[in-house]
Amino acid sequence: MRSSDTIFALSSGRLPSGVAVVRISGPDARRAALILAGAVPEPRLARYVVLRAPGSEEALDRGLLLFFEGPRSVTGEDLVELHLHGGRAVVAAILSTLSAIDGFRPALPGEFTRRAHANGKMDLAEVEGLGDLIAAESEAQRRQALAQASGALSRRVAGWRERLIRALALVEATIDFVDEDDVPEDLTGPALLETGLLREELAAALADGARGERVREGISIAIAGPPNAGKSTLLNRLAGREAAIVSHRPGTTRDVLEVHLELAGQAVTLIDTAGLRETDDEVEAEGIRRARARAGAADLVLWLSEEGDAPPPELAHALAVRTKADKAETADVAQENPGSALVISAATGQGMEALLARIEARAAELGGGEPALITRERQRLALQDAVAHLDRALTRAGGGAEDLLAEDLRLAARALDALVGRVDIEDVLDALFRTFCIGK
Repeated sequence: MRSSDTIFALSSGRLPSGVAVVRISGPDARRAALILAGAVPEPRLARYVVLRAPGSEEALDRGLLLFFEGPRSVTGEDLVELHLHGGRAVVAAILSTLSAIDGFRPALPGEFTRRAHANGKMDLAEVEGLGDLIAAESEAQRRQALAQASGALSRRVAGWRERLIRALALVEATIDFVDEDDVPEDLTGPALLETGLLREELAAALADGARGERVREGISIAIAGPPNAGKSTLLNRLAGREAAIVSHRPGTTRDVLEVHLELAGQAVTLIDTAGLRETDDEVEAEGIRRARARAGAADLVLWLSEEGDAPPPELAHALAVRTKADKAETADVAQENPGSALVISAATGQGMEALLARIEARAAELGGGEPALITRERQRLALQDAVAHLDRALTRAGGGAEDLLAEDLRLAARALDALVGRVDIEDVLDALFRTFCIGK
């Protein structure tokens, strides 16, 4: 993969479509416009053109051509966009023509964005946000990813780093100019004060209960309980389709079944689990083991039983749900309150509105509010590393340990640099861009 190549790709998605956008980026992008259209429009102005193959008078298509001169383009390079009719044959003809031009080649997955990063148009946090935006399936994921792609974390890190560098400068002045008359004697005191304030801000960003990761990956809700409690029926009701096999025979569900949907603007994974009971059947026992593990790791557990039994102690975060209300001897059940089981019938829909309201409230609690700053484990680890170095720096008060204090602050700054991708990121980039679609 050479940066000297001029790359091209369809950037507008699956064909056929009303309009197809082919993007060309690199040192010879302008030449592509000359070859195909015979002219290059003024930068950032759309021009209606007839596109032809070199040496041919036959038109390949008619459409719009835009030219973005580097570095004022999304990739930081000269970039051309062709807005074509979205037919497969049209796009194939244009791509074939571009492939025949010396120095041109199809783009690899994520290569346009990688060039944008290499040319200083996006840092790593913004690139990760763009990847999440492409993959977003819920409103909360969209809002969070858009904030990241727009630089929410990057701007905060830039502010933190600027303050850290100011503190480091005070310490360096103490080391280098301690004998100068015009340099105050106590500069480490203000440096340590700023370090302490900064450390508290970083710790506050970390103390979010991994909310950003939950939104990005989706909130998990496990449906658990004894056999024949109506777990699969509830899953089907919530999913709006027959996702799970329903049978009166206990032990029908033996493995974990997952269904993805959106509730209260949050991406949610519903998990149907095997009925929890003692059994000698090896297959069912393995299903029960997996059920316990998934329920223990879920963000919310719906504990189903016909009698409204309390969930087991290891599932303290579970919500008790009394099922099969349509078969109860009396329809006069206890009113819903936080201390008692909800009463539902997944078969008829009775009580489902109250259950959905409780689920949506929990989902909003876990992932609602303003978009989180930290959305990936990599970011969290880098921030934890910065806090650890600041903690060590704060132990250097007095005792002539300015050299060690300065090194701790430098390492904290390096950790912040790693957070937004200024250092030690090649392996991260390789893994990240493999998840991008071609043309992005």
